[in-house]
This record gives sequence, C-alpha cells and structure tokens, in this order.
Amino acid sequence: MNQDRTGDVRTEGYITDGFWSRYIELVRDVVVPYQWEVLNDRVPDAAPSHAIDNFRIAAGEKQGDYYGMVFQDSDVAKWLEAVAYLLRRQPDATLERQADDTIELIARAQQPDGYLNTYYICNTAEPRWSNLCECHELYCAGHMIEAAVAYFEATGKRRLLEVMCRFVEHIDAVFGHEAGQIAGYDGHPEIELALMRLYEVTGNERHLALCRFFVDERGRQPHFYDREWEKRGGTHHDFGAGGDGVQPFMLHDKGYSQAHLPVYEQDRAVGHAVRFVYLCTGMAQLAQHSGDERLMAACRRLWDNMATRQLYVTGGIGAQAPRESFTCDFDLPNDAIYGETCAAIGLMFLARQMLMVETDRRYADVMERSLYNNVLAGMALDGQHFFYVNPLEVDPKVLGDNLVLQHVKPVRQRWFTCACCPPNLARLIASLDRYVVGCADNTAFVHLYIGGDYALPLADGTLRLHQQSELPWGSNVSMTVQADNAVNATLALRIPAWAAGFSLDINGEASDISPGDNGYLSIERQWVDGDRISLSFEMPIRRVYPHRAVRHDAGRVALQRGPLVYCMEQADNGEQLHNMALYQGGTLETAEGSDELEGMTLIRAAAVRDAEADSDSLYRFDSAPMKSECTATFIPYFAWANRGEGEMRVWVREVR
Repeated sequence: MNQDRTGDVRTEGYITDGFWSRYIELVRDVVVPYQWEVLNDRVPDAAPSHAIDNFRIAAGEKQGDYYGMVFQDSDVAKWLEAVAYLLRRQPDATLERQADDTIELIARAQQPDGYLNTYYICNTAEPRWSNLCECHELYCAGHMIEAAVAYFEATGKRRLLEVMCRFVEHIDAVFGHEAGQIAGYDGHPEIELALMRLYEVTGNERHLALCRFFVDERGRQPHFYDREWEKRGGTHHDFGAGGDGVQPFMLHDKGYSQAHLPVYEQDRAVGHAVRFVYLCTGMAQLAQHSGDERLMAACRRLWDNMATRQLYVTGGIGAQAPRESFTCDFDLPNDAIYGETCAAIGLMFLARQMLMVETDRRYADVMERSLYNNVLAGMALDGQHFFYVNPLEVDPKVLGDNLVLQHVKPVRQRWFTCACCPPNLARLIASLDRYVVGCADNTAFVHLYIGGDYALPLADGTLRLHQQSELPWGSNVSMTVQADNAVNATLALRIPAWAAGFSLDINGEASDISPGDNGYLSIERQWVDGDRISLSFEMPIRRVYPHRAVRHDAGRVALQRGPLVYCMEQADNGEQLHNMALYQGGTLETAEGSDELEGMTLIRAAAVRDAEADSDSLYRFDSAPMKSECTATFIPYFAWANRGEGEMRVWVREVR
C-alpha cells in the first residue's frame, strides 16, 4: 500500500466558507425540515413518502399497508444521518428531539430476533432474505448502520447504534457457509461500506469479517442469484420484467449489480452507477483496514476505467437511462445521459476513500469536479427542488415526445417516488467537512479549499488550521496555524489540475516548492502558532476538449474556470443553442451575475450564430447558412434551471 495513508486518524472540521456555508445553512434551515415534512406526508404537492408511517405500522402502532419503494426505509436513514452531521456542527434541540423520537420508533419496529425492515415486517407473506437480488434488505440495513454511526459520533447517544448492532448480529447469523446459512449478498451494494464504518467505531472483527464475506461472495459460481430465484419458485419483485417464471433482468444482466465476476477479477465500470461506486467504496475501505493489496489493485483498475473512460466533464457517471448504468468506454451522450445525483455523491464517497488509502491528486480532482458540478446541480438554489437526472444538454420541446429522453426533466422536481437523491444530497452537504482534509503519521493533507477550522491529529501533536478561501469565484486561499505548542510536521497542499499555475508564500516570504508526483505540494517544517500560508492559483477561463474517441463531443468545446464547469442557457442566449458556436481563440471574459445569479461569475464568449434560412425547406442544396457574430453567455452548470424552463448546453461547437 502507498505509505501516504490518510485513513488511520479522524480529523475534525467546522466549515465557515463564503460559498459552502450558505449551502450547509440551506440544508439545516430548509432541506432537512422540508424532507421531514415529506417523510411525514405533510407536503401536498410532493409525491407521498409514507416512510415514517411504514415504521409505525411495523411497530404495531398504526393500521394500514406498507407503501412506497421496497427500499423506503433508506430515506429515513439518510435523513437521520444528515441530522447527525448538523447536530455535530451545532446543537438544535428541536432537530435532536425529532431524531430521538424517530430512533425510538425504529427501535420499537425492530423484531425480537433483531431483524429490521418495514417492507418485510409489514408484508409477512413474503419471507425475509428470500429475494436479495432485487429487494434491498441489506441495502436498507447499510443506510441505517451509517445513520447509527453518524448519530453516535455526533451526540454520543448509543440507542440507534445498539439497535443496528443487534441487527448486524442477526445478519451475521443468517449469512455464511454453515448449514442453514445463506451464501449470498444484496443486489444493491451498500452493506459493505456501512459495515466498515461500523467496524471503525466498534473495532469488532466480526463486522470486518462480515464485510469480507459479502465482498468475496459477489460473482462467485454457481451464481447466487440463479440459485435464489430457483429456490423461491421463479417469482420476482416488481423490478423484474414479465410474469412469474420469467427471469428478471438482474439475472440475465449480472453486471447490472457488479455480480458478473468476482470483484478481484473485475476491471471495468459496468452496470448501475450507484451500485458500482458504493461497492468500490466498501472494497477500498476493506482493503485499507485489512491490508489486502489484491483488493486495492482491483479498486485502482476500476477507478482508472471509470475516471479516464466513463466520467462526464461535470463529474457525473452513468451514461444511459436503462438500468441507470454505464455503457462502454467513451460513450458519453449529453442529452440521453442519466448522471444520477446519487451516483455523483457515491463517486465522492469513493474518491474520499481512495484518498484515505493513497493520497493522489487524481482522486481529489474528481471529488472536487463532482462536488461543484453534478452534485450541486442536483438541488435548486431554494433547497426545495431536486434533479434526479443531470443532463449536459436539454431542449424542453423534445422531451415530451422523445421516449429516449423521457427520464430527463427541464426543471427540478419537488420530490420523487424513488426519493433517494434529496436525502443523499442533504447528508453529503451536511458532512462536507469530512472531505476537506486528511492526515497520516506526521503529514496533514488539504484536499479541498473550503474555508473553515480543521483539527488534524499528527504524530508530533495536533495541527489546527484556519482556512479562508475565495473559491470557486476567486483564486486566493490562506491558512493560519493555531497551535499551543510547536508541531514538527508536513503540510501537503493539493495543486488542482485546473490551475494554470500557482504562487506560494509562507509567513510573507515567497516559496518555490514544487508539487510531488502525487500532485501535492509538501511543506515540512516546525509549525508554530500564527504561521500563515498564502496560496494563489492562476484561474483563467479554460477551454476543455474531449478525447477523440468521444463521438458526441467531436468538434465541440466546454468552458471551465476553477472547479466550475459552465453551460449556456436559453434565458441568456435565446432558443436553438445548437446553432451557436464559439470562435476558436476568441475572447473569453468574466462578468458578474444578477438577480437569481447574483454573486456568481459568468463568462462572455465571442461566438457566431447560424442565421434564419430564406427557405423553409427541411434540406436544401449548396446553400450554407448565413452567420452573424454574437456574444454567448455561460453560467455555472450547477445553477442552470433556476430561472424557468429552457434549453441548456455544456458542449458547444467551435469554429475558426
């Protein structure tokens, strides 16, 4: 393993950032309270959730039937996890009381043997653990484990942690190779990374061993899915296609759930994008704690294929709507993309975990790209509307009739029947301080330039950093050391790939230190209270060009400034954005946004537009369209669709 491991110790952080504090406050003041109302079915124009009532029914406190997706419990778990991170940031008696009451409800729904899943508790005719391929039992358990760990770390309260440890004991008894046990795994990876988070808190080797079991079992032959389907008589859940006796697609397409091969043999990102990043995150955690270099090598192979062949410029993954999945290398359509918000969030989980094993800029660059673009685009500026799908090209006029694009929405929605993305956004943004820094041995790493106060426990003492950042609009970052005693340590600062250059001052003196092979600039010295580091990045508007194998973007260019990818919107540029092109080498200038975009940096670009043709003919001979010069306006991609419905485009034609 790389010696620069950053996952052995826990850092603490409190974000006070000019850009991100607004979003954390939005999650606290708007998103989490709004989601609480949705979970309790008190928002008239939002899709019903019934998630809290499902627990009441399971606890025997309310009459009625289970309602919602088979994984509806996970919405409650993710809400609880977001609450935990907010409480860790600052006390909130009302929020803590709501969470404690919900935890008690969950505890009352738990069965005497430790089992906990409202779908199967309410639907007693369906046997537990009989359809792991489709029905998300371990997935829901994983999300609730994550919530339990986060709530314990934030408040010190063990109630939910004890509930979930009982459930894990039950799972440990059910799964294995002994007589009467199930040698299988869930169709949706999640339990793996959750068990590793639980292990980090409990130190219980059974939790690590259970994660190892689920990782090692996946993809083995004879295949578990086939044996399970035959055992239950060829029935399927409503995710399947056809009637009973007809195999559901997950049995035909085992790559959909990354179960086509043992994980050690996999080398391409395939299948459902969220499943892929969740599984790889758990694999990397297991490799970190077990020292399994073979497993880590598989993580690197899978990362490299995804990041160099199947990653959108916005940090999104998952190129197609059918099965919300990857397709093949360099197949990156802009309008038919899926780019699920949850997948981008899962990609951040994976990038952070890879950084914990080995500190390399390539992981942090992707984490930053995904955060500022695909992830942030998933939520409107008001915090009450959300994207499930994040396209790079939209024309609302075709969405209603083109069935290939029916998954794409031109504006964000209030809620979803399958509501995984909004609570996932809440827990990610509320826990953002966990992604900024890392440390190992006697080196402190700064991965993201997000203002705040961070405590990094090192071998020679705790190094506390007060970071101020102008990103994403400005280029300057400063860090002030706060230390009771001198600390001999290395401070490693990431130099982003988007930076055209940088300058570094230490206590007012210029430094010519260069980044290492890992893309981090390492400063080794004795740090004392008041030491100050100033870092300034060259942040011009940069033209981004695609790999020649990406056919969808041939002859096109995208614009990026700092970590932000930009797009054109109809609100600024009129209709038929496909008729606009940028001049190669033409002027690119920054401008200030106004109204909904106030405080944002926009881009004005020298462009040309195809003029209206004299003829209405669909096709015509020997008559190229007339062109007129114009100025194209680009806005940050994350901010699109906040000014009403209209066209949008990231990749734009370029002409001489």
